[in-house]
Formats: sequence, C-alpha cells, structure tokens
Amino acid sequence: MISLTSAELNYLVFRYLHESGFTHSAFAFGYEAGINKSTIDGNIVPPAALVTFVQKGLQYLELEANLGSSDADVDDDFSYIQPLDLITKDAYELQRIIKEKRENLQKDRSKTNEKDNETKQKDEVDRAREGEEEKGMGQEEQNDKDVMSKDPEEDKGKKDPDHNGAEKSEDKVQIEHEEKNGDAGGPEPMEISMSPISLRCELPSSDVAILEGHSSEVFACAWSPSGSLLASGSGDSTARIWTIPDEISKSSMQNNSPTVKVLRHFKRTNEKSKDVTTLDWNGDGTLLATGSYDGQARIWNRDGELRTTLNKHKGPIFSLKWNKKGDYLLSGSVDRTAIVWDIRTGECRQQFEFHSAPTLDVDWRNNVSFATCSTDTMIQVCKIGEKLPMKTFSGHEIIIAARNIPLLLKWLLQEQSGKTILTQIWSLKQDKHLHDLKEHSKEIYTIRWSPTGPGTNNPNQQLVLASASFDSTIKLWDVEQGRLIYSFNGHRDPVYSVAFSPNGEFLASGSMDKCMHIWSVKEGKIVKTYAGNGGIFEVCWNKEGNKVAACFANNVVSILDFRM
Repeated sequence: MISLTSAELNYLVFRYLHESGFTHSAFAFGYEAGINKSTIDGNIVPPAALVTFVQKGLQYLELEANLGSSDADVDDDFSYIQPLDLITKDAYELQRIIKEKRENLQKDRSKTNEKDNETKQKDEVDRAREGEEEKGMGQEEQNDKDVMSKDPEEDKGKKDPDHNGAEKSEDKVQIEHEEKNGDAGGPEPMEISMSPISLRCELPSSDVAILEGHSSEVFACAWSPSGSLLASGSGDSTARIWTIPDEISKSSMQNNSPTVKVLRHFKRTNEKSKDVTTLDWNGDGTLLATGSYDGQARIWNRDGELRTTLNKHKGPIFSLKWNKKGDYLLSGSVDRTAIVWDIRTGECRQQFEFHSAPTLDVDWRNNVSFATCSTDTMIQVCKIGEKLPMKTFSGHEIIIAARNIPLLLKWLLQEQSGKTILTQIWSLKQDKHLHDLKEHSKEIYTIRWSPTGPGTNNPNQQLVLASASFDSTIKLWDVEQGRLIYSFNGHRDPVYSVAFSPNGEFLASGSMDKCMHIWSVKEGKIVKTYAGNGGIFEVCWNKEGNKVAACFANNVVSILDFRM
C-alpha cells in the first residue's frame, strides 16, 4: 500500500501555503516543520500538489464506496453527499446516507406526482364545465339574432349606455393596472450607495503617487524621521529606500520622479526567499534596520549600503525596534527569543529566552528596558543585564504590547460564545490591570497609541488607543476612563493597519477591502479616502503629517498627499 510520511505531508502543506500567497504562514510553518532539512526535490513537485492529492483521495473514497456497494443505483447518487462526508465517513455510512436521501427524493417525487394528477383532474373538470357554459351562451346568441332579424330598424343608431360605461370602466382599470406594473418594473434601490459627503472625501488620482518596482507583496513601510525618505519591505527579498519629492502631483512626479535604492537580501538569484517582514529607522534617520525570514537583521545607511549583518536568531524575525538613544537594536523572532544588539560592535549584547512560543512583537520602555509579547500568552518586561524578567503578565492569546509610559497594554482574545474579544490595560507601577475593554466581535489584529497626552508632543490632548480588527471595524478608546469613544465602520473587510498623524488629530486605516480611510479623531468621520488595487498591509505618516504611505498586496506603495 502507498503511504505518505509526515515529512512529505509537511512539505505539501508548506508548498500550498506559499503558492496561495500565505507567505508569512508558509515560512513560520516551514521553520517549525524543518522544511529546510527536507530531502524532497521541490523541482519535481507540481504546483497545487496538495489540492490534487486531496482530490485524488476523494475520488478514491468515492470509488471505494461504489465497489463496496451491492446497490447498483449508488453509482449515480454521489451528488447526495458532501466532500466532507467522503473524508469523515466509511463506505457503509455513505451507502446509508445515499439510500436515505434517495428514498426521501422518491417520496417527494411521489407527492409531486399525486399533486400533478389532482391538478390534471381538476383542469379536466373545469374544461368540461366551460364547454357546457359556452354551449349555453351560443344558444342565447342565436335567440338574440332571431329577435334582431324580426325588427332591424328598432334599435338602429342606438347605443347601450350601460355597455359603453362598462367598457370605459374596464379600460380605466386596465390603464391603471398597466401604470402600476410600470412602476413595479422600475429599477430597484441599490443596497450600497456612496453619500455626497463620501464622494467628496475621495482623493483624486492627481493627489496620489504610485511607487512601482517591487515584484511581490509589500508588507512594511516606514518614513525616515529626517528628510523625505520612505523605506518599504517586500516578499521579493528586497527593501527599498525611496526619495519622495515635496509635490507628488502627476505633473510634478513626471518632471521629478522619486529616486530609489534597492536593498537586496540575497546574494544569488536562486536563493530561498528572504521576505522582508519588518523595518525601523533609528532616531536621526541615518540608519535603517530590516528583519527577514532568513532570521537575519541587517543595518543599512540611508544610501542603501549594507553596514552590518546581525546573525544569531534561528527563525524569522517579526519585529525590530531601535531604542531612543540609538545604541541598541531590539529584535523578536519565531525562535522564541528576543535579542538586544550592540550597534557599535555589531554583536549580540544579550539574548532573552523567556518565551515558550514565537515572539511576535517587541518595544522599548526606555533605553535599557523593554517588553516582549508572544503566542504563549505572556508579556515579559525585561532589562539589559538582568537574567530574569522584571515583570511577567499572563493571559489568553496576546497579539501585541508595549508603550513608553507606565501603562502596558495586554490584548486578550477571550472566547465567549465564539465572539467576545477582551482587552485589558495593565499598570506597571501598580502591577494590576486597570480596565477591561470589550467591544470587537472578532480577533484584534493591531493596536496603536495616539501621540498625545503627558510626555508627548501634544500634552494637552487626550490619550487615545486605536484597535483594528478582523470584524472590519476600528475602535477608539479613552484609556484613562476605559470607555469606547468611537467605532469606525467604513471598511468592508479585515483592517490590518492603523496609524495616528503626528498631531494626533487624524487616524489612517488600511484594509483588505483595498481602501485606505483617513478619519477625524475629534469628529469620528472619514475626511479622505483612497481605493487601490490590492489589500493594504500597513499605513504610516511622514513626520510633517502631510503625506501617508500605504503598502499594497499588488506590489506597489502609494503616497497620498494629505493637506486639509
């Protein structure tokens, strides 16, 4: 008998994920399954191998059920069962299901035939009755003719007023009936329509610049804190640094097109994919750090020259962050660790191995302490030089955490009837959670703190938290009071990214519905919108707050001119 090993099955799943565009999932699965150690020659495995394998399995099960059946009619009745039945039930159960459904169908047909016979008999009786009535009417007409032939001049030139009135009445009814039918046959109201306000919010193409050059999805983008440089990271194993002119109208872009520097993450064209998953500029915008699926962090200067390669992680890097001083770089990886890198020496300053599952996100609290979160449902607050975490927070499925204030946000996905999302705000000073925020109906994908409140450039404005979810909504929260301020419902598909403007007055959001909206935080409504040609993975503002960049799944980066 032909058998399939677990290594072969893992490779088929890996190939399916990669071919279907689930690049991140493919490499995460590939790392944990040890695909890089596989002896399978990928060149001889055809595309869609897993789907073909499953289809062949279904065909085999169908054949098996037919061969094991004594009922010849079963051959024609496989339309009665679902593909899942073929996988979960044996041949005898399949035969029983088919037999029951066939019997039910025969009963339905019998009932239908009985009704048809009854209708047919009734129609025959009605036709016979109509024939007798017509015969009687014919006799009456003949009698009328006889009467008229006796006195042809008596009613000559006369009309029956009642008969004419009846005709007019019938004509009126018929006209009214036709008018009503005409109204009913008109166009039905559209289910979705854009209001004049939303139409006015749509950005014209003249205010949007399209940056082309990547050959795969663009996953990440980040503006330099100094100058007009924009960095982008893609699944094509490159990052790019674009120099964006001040004016991005079509005419100005034609005369002064953006210059681009390509940062290649491979040496040979046949190397395995090294998707760029995350990138971050240092504080003065002179260095760019990139992380990729090959487990390496790289540091480049603003001219696109590779300065340092940081190689110690044993899995894809999902998050990179510079500290404010710029002497340390923090990275989090699927290998369950976080590493602090000394930029002056290019060496690992300290590796933190406190998680039991992939590290999803990292962020600094100050220049020497930071927080990490993981799919192990834990948040670890660590400090350089310390061998144990300063604090540990536990919960359900944590997605993201950290901010440089005493409040640490912990996201928990607590399933209650399959839908409830619970969010908790924790205080590092008090070592307890302050608020439970529970409004989303599906998983939360990302969160962002507003650049407002004490200790920011906008100290007199309220501190706000934005959460984006697979339920297609964005929620704005009053963190101090623990209450919902607004629920933004302008998207139709999951929202993957949100970003506050530098002054905290606007929020940009990007969704899989291919639309980017810019919302007024104060008024809670859309002020600008742009529709692209692919799902949006990330959005970000430049330091002046007059341009917004968006990364698209159709391999482009769009720059929007935002000047209210």
